[in-house]
Amino acid sequence: MKRDQIQKCLHDYRVKGPSLLLPEVEDLDNWWSTFHQDKAYKFLLDEIREEAGKLIHGQDPELTYSLFQAFWDNGSRVEYEEVYFRKRRRLNTFAMMSLLDPDQQVFREALQNTLWSICNEYTWCLPAHLSHGRTNIHFSLEGHADDPHSDALEIDLFAAETAFSLSEILSLTDRFLHPLIKGRIHEEVYRRIFRPYVQNVYHWETATHNWSAVCAGSIGAAALHLIDDVDDLSLILEKVLHSLEFYLAGFNEDGVCREGYMYWQYGFGYYVYFADLLKKRTGGKIDLFQSEKVHQIARFQQKVFMEGNAVINFSDCPSHVRVFLGMTHYLKQRYPDLDVPVTRLRAKYTDDHCSRWAPAIRNLVWFCPEEKGEPWRAATYYLDASQWYMSRHVSRSGVYVFAAKGGHNAEPHNHNDLGHFIFHARGETFLNDLGCGLYNKAYFSPERYSINCNGSQGHSVPVINHQFQCEGISQRAFVEEAAYGNQVDSFTFNLTKAYRIPHLQRLTRRFTWHKTHRPTLILEDSYVFTEEPESIVERFVTPIASIDEYADELKLVGKHCLHITFDRKVLEPKIQTLDFIDHDHRKVEQFAIDFTLVKPRKESKARFVFHFE
Repeated sequence: MKRDQIQKCLHDYRVKGPSLLLPEVEDLDNWWSTFHQDKAYKFLLDEIREEAGKLIHGQDPELTYSLFQAFWDNGSRVEYEEVYFRKRRRLNTFAMMSLLDPDQQVFREALQNTLWSICNEYTWCLPAHLSHGRTNIHFSLEGHADDPHSDALEIDLFAAETAFSLSEILSLTDRFLHPLIKGRIHEEVYRRIFRPYVQNVYHWETATHNWSAVCAGSIGAAALHLIDDVDDLSLILEKVLHSLEFYLAGFNEDGVCREGYMYWQYGFGYYVYFADLLKKRTGGKIDLFQSEKVHQIARFQQKVFMEGNAVINFSDCPSHVRVFLGMTHYLKQRYPDLDVPVTRLRAKYTDDHCSRWAPAIRNLVWFCPEEKGEPWRAATYYLDASQWYMSRHVSRSGVYVFAAKGGHNAEPHNHNDLGHFIFHARGETFLNDLGCGLYNKAYFSPERYSINCNGSQGHSVPVINHQFQCEGISQRAFVEEAAYGNQVDSFTFNLTKAYRIPHLQRLTRRFTWHKTHRPTLILEDSYVFTEEPESIVERFVTPIASIDEYADELKLVGKHCLHITFDRKVLEPKIQTLDFIDHDHRKVEQFAIDFTLVKPRKESKARFVFHFE
């Protein structure tokens, strides 16, 4: 959208209330007072009050040089980020308490101290997102003070989010913040964000993943809150809208977030937050929810949950995730075909380890008590553009889920996982995805695929001639067959290109999913080589530690039992431990069940039947 078009939309409409987040609310104090007296919101507000009680007696932590340097010294992000995010949680909590309990002066004072502390930070970016290479800087009395390449003025996800947070909090608390604090917020957001943004081009502006939505969306939101001048505001919004076009281009028409559900919640969340503010500021003239692609992206959430808060966690995503219920309720008003889960699946106030203001406040003000929600319903989806298959089968004995993926091995937050699958039954995942690991320097370096959760060695895919799948856009799956019905689904992936093995002429993986009272999955892998292979190992990854072995069967014993039947004359099983460090810095023990073909030949087949007691 061109700048002059944006200017016209901005000129044509003026917001009534003092806050763009709540534009129809003219008396914010009275609105918050009524809000917190409503019993329907009590459980939400109690969480905030409980956290406030814990935080109010502490001091704002300092982001020291030693914490900043830890990432550069040993590649660890944890030390700095723990303190950084703790300070953001103090910001969120004191801002909300200042609104909910305006007579409690202690929270207003704490809020102003935290705002002041954040304005004093050396940089709003995380060290992991900085180049940290500016040790020989030329200084001159004639030089421009606002050097856009300095650490203080770089813009990453969290710098942009901080600008969004400060500007929106200012819009809600303007009537009682000290003028010095208000001036500092304006000064720092302009100095660190607005001026560098309009004067430079950042790598994320054309990214086709979450960065473009979070960074651009946050800057756009901050601008909508702080900038009154239409010319200046339209200049920023033109750049923001351009970046959001790239963000949407990263999705196929099926709406799959190939980065994983956690990044749908993150990236698409910031798209929604900005789009809502822009729609309000322009009186509906710029509506970023109109496209069918955005509609399908909004529906992604209901397609990836298995049961409860267990999620199909392909790519960088934990195995269990809570729902942003405020955003879900908001989107439901726009898209009636959205499924709303039960309230108990919502993300609690303290669940977000990054303590982000934008979702926290919207999980409160967008929450709709009338939306009671329902358990995830039975459904089968084959999203052909992204090659994701998900089936949630509900029978009288419980919920059973089978999911598999193709795609390619150069996706955003990529894992080498072509042909990988997940198998879940009655509250328990038997064949799983390790999800995302601990974010450190190695995780986003050439070492990435040596980490078990990222390389194919940590996925339920074959190991051929002792080689794993390779990363790269050329390493991709092809769908040869896809057939679906009420009782049986079947589809076949051609996985030949997933491996760089010269003698591998053809590899197909066929799944047949029988949706009965207790469903059965049949997996058949077929290999063709030009020379006899050294070895073929069929690997399945499981969190289940108790595995019983019989003649032609393994039994995975959890709360329930999964049987894997196979031909012992063809396949010899062996179980080994597969450890990794998860996203929350915990060592997780998983298991790889390796079925080795006893006599691998130029033409070989392996067949498995997975069924439940």
